[in-house]
Amino acid sequence: MRDTWNEDEARKACGDATRYAATFDSGTTALKGALVAENGRIVASASEDLDLIIAGPHGEYREQDPNQWWRAFVAVSRRMLADAAANEPGFHSGGKDRIAGLTFSGQMQDVIALDRDLNPVRNAILYSDGRAEEEAAELAERYGSQRFLDVVGNRLEGCLPLPKLMWMRAHEPELFARTAHVLISSKDYLIARLTGRCVGDVAACSTAGAMDIRSGEWDAGLLKTSEIERGILPELHRPQDVVGEVMPEAAALTGFAVGTPVFAGIGDAGATTFASGVDRPGRYNINLGTSGWIATVSPEPFVDKPGAANLAFGVAPGFVNAVPFLNAGDVHKWVTRALAGETSATSETPDYAAAHDLIERSQPGANGVLCLPYLVGERFPVMNPSIRGAYVGISPDTTRADLVRAALEGVAFSIRQGMESFDAAPEEISLIGGGAREPAWCQIMADVLAHDIKVFTNADILPAVALASLVFQNPRILTDAAQGTTYSPNQAATTTYDRIYPKFLTLYPALSTMK
Repeated sequence: MRDTWNEDEARKACGDATRYAATFDSGTTALKGALVAENGRIVASASEDLDLIIAGPHGEYREQDPNQWWRAFVAVSRRMLADAAANEPGFHSGGKDRIAGLTFSGQMQDVIALDRDLNPVRNAILYSDGRAEEEAAELAERYGSQRFLDVVGNRLEGCLPLPKLMWMRAHEPELFARTAHVLISSKDYLIARLTGRCVGDVAACSTAGAMDIRSGEWDAGLLKTSEIERGILPELHRPQDVVGEVMPEAAALTGFAVGTPVFAGIGDAGATTFASGVDRPGRYNINLGTSGWIATVSPEPFVDKPGAANLAFGVAPGFVNAVPFLNAGDVHKWVTRALAGETSATSETPDYAAAHDLIERSQPGANGVLCLPYLVGERFPVMNPSIRGAYVGISPDTTRADLVRAALEGVAFSIRQGMESFDAAPEEISLIGGGAREPAWCQIMADVLAHDIKVFTNADILPAVALASLVFQNPRILTDAAQGTTYSPNQAATTTYDRIYPKFLTLYPALSTMK
């Protein structure tokens, strides 16, 4: 089986006509597809919602039906191809035969158990399902927690697939006995249905709890200790590897041509990192979602940082290091509701426009007010689930505007503290997530970090273009497609924040002693 797709072969087969990459993201809530031209242009897109299955004695299990993933994939594929045929000049004349390949990103850390005919033996057990804590503790006792961290690059927890396979063997022995193959990412089930092969990419399989993160191979010692057979685990590949071709039955259902190359793709966290332009040390991506993370690539896994998750990258040398922080957009939402209100008396939508006006009315430093923004505990740069937030420095002159600005400055200070624990000095910093839509917060981030911050204005399409760049073996299309606004630090504001930041660092040690 070829591990690379020959560019000359593709061009010879397609003539001088435009070629396309069919890209898919198999998430938890939806399956999304995009047809990307070789210049990075999105030609067509479609999506289908997915259902989350709540199960277990107390509703603690999280599962999905792999067959629904496949039905959604078939529907999305056919709609994409139909839209392209209707709207893309020349596509109707053999366009589907000009598709250079199918590639994927997808949720990771799942247990997808299949029989010998590649049929699911049960619902997929999702990454968010922590049912195997007892089995994780058993494995830790037999193998060693520190040894596990050194080999796998991640901490041993009950949400990892390896202990969940042990759980399945103990609690569902008949289903486990029927299991001939186990996949780790939802995208890999789609690949199996397309090609008949059970494969996984090294980024997604880093979350299995059974792979040596440095060698990119399944670890014999872990498998022996857990008594899980190597033969049921997927064949490991780099994201850019061709792992098979669309089979006739799948072609008839999806509309893709028989023999179209299928690529291994990459787990979703790796895909997001890659799409943000983070492909070497010194490049950082900050996600300001409800919670958030800082992602970078480094020569070694981060095994000494609280809560860090590590992936083998595959698309470039090194490891993806994602460090989560719990307080980000939730702080923005809370302070907006508390101090700026909601858009109307009957709405539950925070009035972010009013909050923006308040932020702009206060100056950098928030008139002497500091905020420790740990509303729900924190995992990074400190790990303390019990700590809660606080304001310090309130005076008779403090305004609502100061309190709103101080909350967002507090998140920025917390991120700065986290960034300072990384080894490589930042060369480039990008920002994504809902919080990136607040321009005043973006400027605060640039001023606090004393660094240019690039905010992508088309972040929604970049993962698809990034995947397509692997199909076309052309990284330039991602660079060319990335559009955004750069926020540069204001020297006066940076000087103010440099003066205040040491005071911020004293807040957690002081407040953590309070009972």
